[in-house]
Amino acid sequence: MAINANYRRVGFMLAVALILLPVTPNAQSGAGRAEQPAVSSSLAAAMAQYRRAFEEYARAYEAYAALASAYWNSISEKRHLRASKRANNEQVLLTDYVLDQPPVYTGPPKPRDPSKPEEEQAHEAYVPIVADFLTAAQQEFKFTPRLPHSETEFKRAYAEVALAAGLTKDQIVRIYGFEASGNGTYDVEAGLEYNKHGRAITTALGYNQLLATNTVEIVAEKGRQFINDLAARAAKSPEDTSRALVGKIAVLGKMIDFSRSVPDDWSRHEQLANTQKGLGIHAMNLDLDVGPLLQTQKLLDSVLFARRKGGREALTAAELEMMNLTGDGNGFDMIMLPPTWREKVPTSNFFHRNGYKDNPVAQRNNVVARLIAATDARMDQEMTKPGARELAAALQ
Repeated sequence: MAINANYRRVGFMLAVALILLPVTPNAQSGAGRAEQPAVSSSLAAAMAQYRRAFEEYARAYEAYAALASAYWNSISEKRHLRASKRANNEQVLLTDYVLDQPPVYTGPPKPRDPSKPEEEQAHEAYVPIVADFLTAAQQEFKFTPRLPHSETEFKRAYAEVALAAGLTKDQIVRIYGFEASGNGTYDVEAGLEYNKHGRAITTALGYNQLLATNTVEIVAEKGRQFINDLAARAAKSPEDTSRALVGKIAVLGKMIDFSRSVPDDWSRHEQLANTQKGLGIHAMNLDLDVGPLLQTQKLLDSVLFARRKGGREALTAAELEMMNLTGDGNGFDMIMLPPTWREKVPTSNFFHRNGYKDNPVAQRNNVVARLIAATDARMDQEMTKPGARELAAALQ
């Protein structure tokens, strides 16, 4: 009986709740029906205007795209022509360069489709940072770099290696100033030069801003040389230091094997660099023993490339930076221009289309002479900063 009474009370309360629920009409109110045609009419008008604007934009952009494709195809063709001439010991002429500037789109902007909601701002892809490199090194290779006790300690180690490799004091300090902002630490990453809590824009790391791909490529090509250097140091070091170096050699051997698991090609090394193992290899830039070797090798490879091609014995820091900026082949092509040609040849000749698009400095300083002058001016400015002065003192 008590149970039945409870059921009746629940039933009564449910009935009352149903009675008190607000009534939802099946059809829209008159006001709602009146607003709908106005909204539809407004959208229809906006769509008609959008279609007209898009057609105008499409015509303008199509014309620009045809010009741009022809221009960059010409850049590529003339680059191959110059390479062929040099291979056959033929004289390269000024007319073997494209002497016009790239076409610039000046038409109407692409309109927004009003039938689609406001697009959210595209999320930029996450760029790994130093903490990620260290984590990857530990997870993939059970390795933790030997970090310096101070910035001065790393600068001294780098100065010793760079001078022994034959780089000049001027090259070392000025390129450090340009690449690492004149105050950059051994672990400075692109985008974080002035704000360590900002957002990294690439994996470029250290005094000479090596990308993870650079590191993988250098380890593949010069890793055995690094092992020989470490082994020579281990042979004349105290027992505890020697033991640590021998352990590091074993880790480096595994990194070399991974880096050499693909052909010696930039795009294939880039694929490896984007893996956890690749990021772990990049952490070697932070190591007090191997980091200076990596950072130096990047510049030394460019110096040796220029020497093999018959360039001058000593490149200026700005000329060496051109090879660092555009790649050895394009950079050497640029710095071998006679001074009078540098005033006439557009910088676009030494970039691929996307690289030029992403390089506002090369666009603003759109002939070679202007780009080199701007680089020198930037180096002059950064040389006055404490980090550059400290590196200069370590090179005495």
